[in-house]
Amino acid sequence: MKILVIGSGGREHAIVWKLSQSPKKPELFCAPGNAGIGQLATCVPIKAMDIEGVVKFSKENQIDLVMVAPDDPLAAGMVDVLTENGIRAFGPCKAAAQIEASKVFSKALMKKYNIPTATYEVFTDSPSAIAYLRRPEQKFPAVLKADGLALGKGVVLPENLADAEAAAIEMLDHGQFGDSSKRIVIEEYMTGPEVTVLAFTDGKTVVPMVSSQDHKRAYDGDKGLNTGGMGAFSPSRHYTPEIAKQCMEEIFLPTVKALAAEGIVYKGVIYFGLMLTPNGPRVVEYNARFGDPETQCILPRLKTDLIDIFNAVIDGTLDQVNVEWKDEACACVVMASGGYPLSYEKGYPISGLEEAAAKGTTVFHAGTVLKDGQFCNNGGRVLGVTALGTDLQAALDQAYAGVHCITWKDVHYRTDIGKK
Repeated sequence: MKILVIGSGGREHAIVWKLSQSPKKPELFCAPGNAGIGQLATCVPIKAMDIEGVVKFSKENQIDLVMVAPDDPLAAGMVDVLTENGIRAFGPCKAAAQIEASKVFSKALMKKYNIPTATYEVFTDSPSAIAYLRRPEQKFPAVLKADGLALGKGVVLPENLADAEAAAIEMLDHGQFGDSSKRIVIEEYMTGPEVTVLAFTDGKTVVPMVSSQDHKRAYDGDKGLNTGGMGAFSPSRHYTPEIAKQCMEEIFLPTVKALAAEGIVYKGVIYFGLMLTPNGPRVVEYNARFGDPETQCILPRLKTDLIDIFNAVIDGTLDQVNVEWKDEACACVVMASGGYPLSYEKGYPISGLEEAAAKGTTVFHAGTVLKDGQFCNNGGRVLGVTALGTDLQAALDQAYAGVHCITWKDVHYRTDIGKK
């Protein structure tokens, strides 16, 4: 069996790593992949957004299944084109991927079908947005979101009116996030613990994965700029069985049913970003794929063959698969290039990877390249050092033991993953 995974980050490394453990012993390919992925799969020089190139490669190499991991190719309709060409593909179609690709679409869906989320309004010009922000009842911090995809960075949380007005002007008039901020959503600021729950769905059945929590800010104490994620752990301490039942009944199933009512069959993974507010769970955001770095601490806990799950989702038979999880906790600490998420230098040799593995950690590569047999940093987020443990503290201790073995020039990581 031949499987092609699309993408090049830590999430894709985790997916390839889990697929490589299948009893089916698949032959794995990744486009474009990275240096770490290259140890488990054949990396092919096709960009993640090259739909035509992916179709051509899949046909020429008789690929049995294409797993589309990143948001951009999903939003561009890669799964639709692969399916039209008779190639089995895992991931939502273009229409379904709108739940991530358009905040306006997802908020309207939740409003129409009474799925709990923050109150909001949509704006296409700064004078209207500023007038809304100046209402006497407006509270701060406020939340301003670019409508489209913005690499996980399209959200601004201004603390006061002046900063909120400046943010609206920057997004709408100056194209802070390019075309993604031609429309913005202004919504209420919710409070409470944030929890991520990913779920497999074939458009009818919804199978939630184990819960996790991400750390978005660059520095300890949740300080600094938002990033793609500096670490994650599973399970969340806050996500009780009672809350899980409530989320299933009020959010997970209603979302898939709402999409179906709109004529959209959602097949793939839905990422539910949740806020556990004093008034109950609310949706912060949807993503149309596995999260990063959440995947790195979720897939190590999966006992069921991932290939069986992918096939059941594609075939609409997810209700026939018993998805099982390990009782162990898992933690992932992201090691980044100094300066991330702003400017940073590439090409520094990385040392200590073998020592980290000897500590019992699994190191997922996100931004690495192989130069003369030496791994070097080649991106903002470079490695995700991951470990299982009997409980969360044991997993964190193990992950950090691995982190302390690894270094390169200007390496940066948070020291407080899982503490909050």
